[in-house]
Amino acid sequence: MPKKPVIGLLGGGQLGRMLCEAAGPLGIEIVILDEANCPAKQVNQNAKHVTGSFKDPEKIRELAARCDVLTIEIEHVNTDILEEIATKGVTTGPGTVKKIPVHPSWETIRLIQDKFLQKEHFSQAGLPVAPQMAIESRPSMLDALRESYERFGFPFMLKARKGSYDGRGNFKVSGVQDFEEAVNVMGKLPLYAEKWVPFVKELAVVVVRTEDDEGRLRDIYTYPTVETIHEDSVCTKVYYPPRKVPADVCEKARGVAAGVVKTLKGRGVFAVEMFLLEDASIEVNEVAPRIHNSGHYTIEAVPYMSQFKAQLCSILDILPRSLKLQPRVSSAIMLNILGGAREDSHEALADLSASLYDDQMDIFLHQYGKTSKPGRKIGHITATAYAPDTDLEQLVAPLVQEVDHIRQGRLDAASAQLRPSDTPAAAPSSSSSSSSSSSSSSRDPSAPLVVVTMGSDSDLPVLKGAFEILERFRVPYDFTITSAHRTPHRMVELGQSAARRGVRVLIAAAGGAAHLPGMLASETTVPVIGVPVKATHLDGHDSLLSIVQMPRGCPVATVGINNSTNAALLAVKILGATDPAYRDAMAAYMKGMGEEVEGKAARLQEIGWKAYLEKK
Repeated sequence: MPKKPVIGLLGGGQLGRMLCEAAGPLGIEIVILDEANCPAKQVNQNAKHVTGSFKDPEKIRELAARCDVLTIEIEHVNTDILEEIATKGVTTGPGTVKKIPVHPSWETIRLIQDKFLQKEHFSQAGLPVAPQMAIESRPSMLDALRESYERFGFPFMLKARKGSYDGRGNFKVSGVQDFEEAVNVMGKLPLYAEKWVPFVKELAVVVVRTEDDEGRLRDIYTYPTVETIHEDSVCTKVYYPPRKVPADVCEKARGVAAGVVKTLKGRGVFAVEMFLLEDASIEVNEVAPRIHNSGHYTIEAVPYMSQFKAQLCSILDILPRSLKLQPRVSSAIMLNILGGAREDSHEALADLSASLYDDQMDIFLHQYGKTSKPGRKIGHITATAYAPDTDLEQLVAPLVQEVDHIRQGRLDAASAQLRPSDTPAAAPSSSSSSSSSSSSSSRDPSAPLVVVTMGSDSDLPVLKGAFEILERFRVPYDFTITSAHRTPHRMVELGQSAARRGVRVLIAAAGGAAHLPGMLASETTVPVIGVPVKATHLDGHDSLLSIVQMPRGCPVATVGINNSTNAALLAVKILGATDPAYRDAMAAYMKGMGEEVEGKAARLQEIGWKAYLEKK
């Protein structure tokens, strides 16, 4: 029997992990490009794996040279490199260049990366989508918003064309009063406006597409329609079958989804997300060219052909013909496990899923091997029932309640981070009451004078030095996570509220493009100190230049790469400009540093350089 082709996978998150779990029993080899301990590599040991970023062109070429076909678990990839690999080939040995097929097609991935072009494509194919309008770069975004209103009325949606996922990158414009916030939150992104869709439910259908070696469509298979619930821009629950949706409407949704995927190119699994409107009509929202959260229930509900097995078989063209993707259960409910306010917040939910028993249902727990972070997908639970008259929703109610409890804890913690009264740091020394500033003498001593924010929790270790300095000088401070791109509204709120909260200095750490300090500075009158964070590439020089090269009129004080200690010291000096207590404390600190150097110099002279080095 000929050896099965090797599949190269860009991305090794939970989707890749479950794909590898499906590949094992089939004897299919998967080679992964991602970080060393990503979830997929944890369950798939292979000497051919490539360590690095799945956005790195050279790493992608390295992966392609080790496999026979490429696929993805995330659509935010470099399609230029995928096009090169598929059409021109990649060097696989001395003098050997081989074209590596990419499924789904790089053309499909490129189309879907731009949500505006994606819907234009579907519209031209006669598929039901909401009316939309591109918002090109122009001198006044306000003019574009007015034009959108004239075309669509209020409300309408403002959406990012690229880079958004899980409902992020969307802004609902309900009236003229939202224009200014829309500009602040979305104004720097490539955008389009879309007519508001008053949907009653969100539906999804996972579709399997096969084609021959010439790229001609062969077969389209659809899984049943499911209902998806989104909260805080993330899918939290999936119901099969959709609740209170007639069977004929579910079939209509399957037909629309099949029509969508017929217009695309490449083999594999696609998820079509749709809106169910009040008149029972269906409208396409967006498409994911990959295995999808809405299809996780198929692992248990369609065990002979889960979406993960279907992805593998379709890519390798070994999918059985005349396939019927009919679940073996009457109902299924999938609950995402999202990280809570604490690292162990989800453990009670996992324990409950193991202990909850009823002979009318089965419960399956999946954990992804990921560190828990607030809102991060770290696992899922699927409950299934065989008897048609089983009230599965009632049986899993305790699990749903625990999911909602974890969510509420996240919301409460996020809100607390922005409340001055919740500042955990120590109050300043009593000598600060002698400050010449009247506002200092009357302010709440527990309210933060400094707020430290970071673009990601991965920046937290870098900020350890800042926290230690602020605590050493007894500066009341607060800290939070504020992504300039994923939570721009949170960044705007932090910047605009800082002065009225009594905050005098903002410290912002960011890596890569490092837009957070500069964008934050554009929203506040409070001084901002930027800390460039050393990321995977360019050793942090990209971050440093991004922060220090702010345009005239929007200054950001910038310290060295990863040097949060200096950021905090500079913050204390800024406070000392109006508060003698901090000024005196800084003078004592500087004197101490000088005395330390003098002591070292004396010791060096006393014992000589050899003995000095030995003691060090």
